[in-house]
Amino acid sequence: MAKPKTSTHPLTLFGIDHLIGEEDRAMRDTVRRFVQDRIQPEIADWYEAGSVPVRELAPELGNLGVLGMHLEGYGCAGTSATAYGLACLELEAGDSGLRSLVSVQGSLAMFAIWQHGSEEQKQEWLPRMAAGEAIGCFGLTEPDFGSNPAGMRTRATRSGEDWVLTGNKLWITNGSVADVAVVWAQTDEGVRGFVVPTDTPGFSAPEIIKKLSLRASVTSELVLDNVRLPDSAMLPKATGLSGPLSCLNEARFGIVFGSLGAARDCLETAIQYAEEREIFDKPLAAYQLTQAKLADMSLELGKGMLLALHLGRLKDEGKLSTDQVSLGKLNNVREAIAIAREARTILGAAGITLEYPLMRHANNLESVLTYEGTSEVHQLVIGQALTGQSAFR
Repeated sequence: MAKPKTSTHPLTLFGIDHLIGEEDRAMRDTVRRFVQDRIQPEIADWYEAGSVPVRELAPELGNLGVLGMHLEGYGCAGTSATAYGLACLELEAGDSGLRSLVSVQGSLAMFAIWQHGSEEQKQEWLPRMAAGEAIGCFGLTEPDFGSNPAGMRTRATRSGEDWVLTGNKLWITNGSVADVAVVWAQTDEGVRGFVVPTDTPGFSAPEIIKKLSLRASVTSELVLDNVRLPDSAMLPKATGLSGPLSCLNEARFGIVFGSLGAARDCLETAIQYAEEREIFDKPLAAYQLTQAKLADMSLELGKGMLLALHLGRLKDEGKLSTDQVSLGKLNNVREAIAIAREARTILGAAGITLEYPLMRHANNLESVLTYEGTSEVHQLVIGQALTGQSAFR
């Protein structure tokens, strides 16, 4: 009988490593080792408990160099956008909640200050945030305004030389553990951003519990009850919705890569299980239907990786458009959740337990599918690019 061939990793079929530069690959491998050694032994327990030690993890992530890693200066690593994307992929292979922690810190809170803040704001916050000594959150979404942030009700009004903020934000990652919140509010000048230390009187952030997704992530409401801030708290370089939307574009880019990490972990788990599980006296992997599932999942994972790497190169060259980020987010999250669901079927009942990561990833991806822009929003962004017609209203 012919000796069976050694199995090949799905991404090896696509020659992915040959498309990644040495420095970017080294960063990817460093984050992968951290996730394998530090996160994977603990993540099932954190998920089951609905609690994650953010304060403990943040300095470790800062030491790893992934907090605001694609930003220049102020203690940030200044890596390529592609390296940042690959780091997001490895973090989300651990858990979407871990990638969300890093993404909100670096691509939302830190990026907002780095891109739109004053030099004083940058010096005060960015070095500590890059080191994981200070944690940030990003307050844009409200109870009644998610996909349509222009309707936000949070209001900032003048009071002498100060600003007074009143309103509520919802579904805010890191909110209850944050030291600083970047909050967007309506003013007489349009939407403006404010850097809000969370110990400011009138600010509170009750945690949202009883979640079935992103359980290893802190999700909160922000309550702003006449929060008084000095004029220097305003982000001086952001006027209108272009400010917060530019930050969302950074976070969405990380999701293009990150979602594939969850998908890869599911596929790797399914392949290993199928090779070890025997059904009717032969490995589950030896059945045609199983191989068809594995082949289809590998095809979509590889295609998603090629798209992500292409978008990463465009971003590194300063040529990435918002429309193209929507292409990546829509496709890769949609395919990632399909892979998680299909991989679960290979494990049968075992796939619903926390002994394996598949149902955890699938549940998390339900949130990733709709945050930072729902699939429908990204379809309309792409549709507008194709037709020149806005269909949002």
